[in-house]
Amino acid sequence: MADAKQVMELRNRTGAGMVDCKMALEEAAGDMEKAIEILRKKGAAKAAKKSAERTASEGIVATYLHHTKKLAAMVEVQCETDFVGRGEDFQNFANDVAMQVAAMNPEFVSPETIPAEAVEKQRVFFTEEMAGENKPEDIKAKIVEGKLNKWYADACLTKQQFFKDETKTIEQYMTEISAKTGEKIAISRFVRYEMVTTGKVC
Repeated sequence: MADAKQVMELRNRTGAGMVDCKMALEEAAGDMEKAIEILRKKGAAKAAKKSAERTASEGIVATYLHHTKKLAAMVEVQCETDFVGRGEDFQNFANDVAMQVAAMNPEFVSPETIPAEAVEKQRVFFTEEMAGENKPEDIKAKIVEGKLNKWYADACLTKQQFFKDETKTIEQYMTEISAKTGEKIAISRFVRYEMVTTGKVC
């Protein structure tokens, strides 16, 4: 049974409701860190459900310019209300994503935004790589899917590891912000600019 002091401490640390804090502490047998993890997972689950049901029509365009002035990125990040769009958590997330684009140079926003022909081209390439392997066809197919997932992790912004915290992906970071703000958060598009010097003088 969680005592009132623990419940208040958990509430202060997470911002979750009293009932949710009490239930999380009971589930964690009084372990504060486990209770925080339980609340985080529940918040992420709720956020995912909200994301499927709601539409993000507000947001901001965040920019990043490297100190060399030769590398820049712009990203459009959406939320549901202007109130959240002006909030510190949302804006910090958007700025982090702009820096991610500049640093990691993704090709696509997410696997869902990749043209079907591009996915098929990669699948054919990986399948041909496996052609000479002496393995059962079902094993080859699994390896090809694994290679595709690795490609997604490199090419897709949402699947990339967050450069500031490699324990989570941009998608997981986005879900955390969605859970914290209570709104659907989405990355709609981005652009990256990098100056390439040729050494030629015109």
